[in-house]
Amino acid sequence: MDKQSKIILISGPTASGKSNFAVKIAKKINGEIINADSMQVYKQLRILTARPDKKEQQKIKHHLYGIIDVNKTFSTGRWLKLTIEKIKQIRRRKKIPILVGGTGLYFQSLINGLVKIPSIPLKIRNKVRLIQKKEGQKKFYKRLLKLDDKIKEKFDQNDTQRSIRAFEIKFYTKISMYDWLNKTKSAFNENEFLKLYIDFNRQELIKRISLRTQKMFQNGVIREVKRFSTQKIKKDSSVNKVIGVNELKLYLENQMTLEEVRELIAIRTRQYAKRQATWARSRMSSWNKISPKEISSLIKKINKSTLKLDHLI
Repeated sequence: MDKQSKIILISGPTASGKSNFAVKIAKKINGEIINADSMQVYKQLRILTARPDKKEQQKIKHHLYGIIDVNKTFSTGRWLKLTIEKIKQIRRRKKIPILVGGTGLYFQSLINGLVKIPSIPLKIRNKVRLIQKKEGQKKFYKRLLKLDDKIKEKFDQNDTQRSIRAFEIKFYTKISMYDWLNKTKSAFNENEFLKLYIDFNRQELIKRISLRTQKMFQNGVIREVKRFSTQKIKKDSSVNKVIGVNELKLYLENQMTLEEVRELIAIRTRQYAKRQATWARSRMSSWNKISPKEISSLIKKINKSTLKLDHLI
């Protein structure tokens, strides 16, 4: 397998230095970077989403950053389609695709393929959610096992979201969620991926999140959100989930002080990092975990003549 065959995947919690790591690797191995962060696809929120700036993008070619207007929807399926096209284009140029981001679902769809489950009617989805709410998770999970015994020990029985999803899929399609998953195929072979996960110490990450939050305010995030607030965005739009949007609106509406908002953004970013770490433990167990101290030595090992990058780990 030559080096053109490798697709490098870099993930890790927010503020772990993924983008910087990706740029350094790209310089060493003649790579191009593809965005794998669901919030960095939006044009108008560069500062708030910590999108690489123009200076960084001039050094190394970047793809799928700031491509979608905030009032438009952007699905995992759309990202996957665009990403597969970009990977093929980069390979045709005899370069190496490097995907970087913190959206686990994006990486999962690329590695395993995207499940093509039929759309479930809203009436049924609401009915299932009502059952779960009335019965509570413990009783609802037992009911799920009776409906679909294939899900036993597949995920944490306290995982409400996945329990509801598994129930509605089996209830509506009469096919287990895991049978649907087994039908799914990726556009690439598993051995084409080199999967790197930056594994930060929790306390060190908290410090980095605090510094990033300070830097956002120095770079003009208030003006950015003020401009964003003038646009007509649907309440259920995923862009409203960007940490800092709703928090800064509270400041702009004089409901919170600037210091309170800063602290709230830092807290919610820490919570998000914790959720990312939980996802990584359950669904990225096959990835190569790299501590921050190992990054420099790994970069030094990589050079243009490296053919099998997986031998570096």
